Amino acid sequence: MKNNSNSKKQARGSEEWTSPKLAALQEAWRQKQGTEEKLTIGLDLGDRQSNYGVLDQSGEVIGRGQVVTQSQPLEVWLGQMPPSRVVIEVGTHSPWVSRLVKQTGHEVVVANARRVKLISESSRKNDRVDAEMLARLGRVDVQLLSPIQHRSKQGQADLIGVRVRAELVELRTSAVNAVRGFVKSFGQRMPKCDAGVMNRSHAKEVDEAIRGEMELVLEVVEKLNEVIAKADGELKKVNAERYEKETAKLEQVTGVGTLTALTYVLTLEDAGRFRRSRDVGSYVGLRPKSSQSGERDPEMRISKEGDVYLRKLLVQCAQYILSKRGPDTDLKQWGLRIASKGKKKAKRRAVVAVARKLSVLLHRLWVSGEVYEPLRQRQRQHTVAA
Repeated sequence: MKNNSNSKKQARGSEEWTSPKLAALQEAWRQKQGTEEKLTIGLDLGDRQSNYGVLDQSGEVIGRGQVVTQSQPLEVWLGQMPPSRVVIEVGTHSPWVSRLVKQTGHEVVVANARRVKLISESSRKNDRVDAEMLARLGRVDVQLLSPIQHRSKQGQADLIGVRVRAELVELRTSAVNAVRGFVKSFGQRMPKCDAGVMNRSHAKEVDEAIRGEMELVLEVVEKLNEVIAKADGELKKVNAERYEKETAKLEQVTGVGTLTALTYVLTLEDAGRFRRSRDVGSYVGLRPKSSQSGERDPEMRISKEGDVYLRKLLVQCAQYILSKRGPDTDLKQWGLRIASKGKKKAKRRAVVAVARKLSVLLHRLWVSGEVYEPLRQRQRQHTVAA
């Protein structure tokens, strides 16, 4: 029965991308053959169906319709079109769709969803209108879409390994916190220890009324510890096979481990995509927002755009660098000067500032291949003073 259901779905998908509307659209394109005109296609990706709108060079809509959001229907549909500019919005399906568009000989533009306010805040928002709006923005000026660059298939697969480990750690943290919360309601506390060593034996001193339930949760924690250890081993293997040359440059900075270095390299993928190292701070969302108008230029929080997990790791590294455990470096001294200019708020500002500067430093080390000198500025000052 399951095979029959799948075949019916495929049949319905075939009907979608060989519809009379598509045939009429193809006829319109055949009439334009022989010209240098380039079409612009807005493709609003949906989980099952994707809407498209096609514009000619003058901006006239010459076709609208739907296509099944699967690789085979999309490949056939794209293969029937002349070389065009295909504009899609970043999302769950955009990585593999963008690669498919390139493979079929089209230009692809992946719009940054944060920037396309004409779509997200439109009072006439629907998939058909969104597809046409993407096409119009892509036809007028691609930079209006703040296009992003998707990583390669291999890079995406390796980064998913990092994401899976992060999810497992989140699950373990949630389970451990749940146990700690449950026992407090009985006037008890779980012993202070790292989540990575917590197991069923820690439930021995728990009140007998809830001991069995706590053992069940801690059994899950034990299993998660095993799986996380396995995930760590897989990531070390991936790093050694493909990225050790790049990550070794970044691990020169004390506080930056293999996980952070690998996540950094996989997230950025191509160091050459940034003209200046300083641009990386903005890319990972550690740049303060701006709302300048006239003489008004208020101090604002960071944008928090870009990759959330990489930003989290950079902040953790910054916290270590500024801690008593962190060795004396130029970066640490710079951060401590910021922290000394106030109380709690200044310390938080210092952590973010060090994280931003660390993101820039790592890119610089990656691009230049230089040997990291933790006290370079101080040595320069001593040389000048001498």
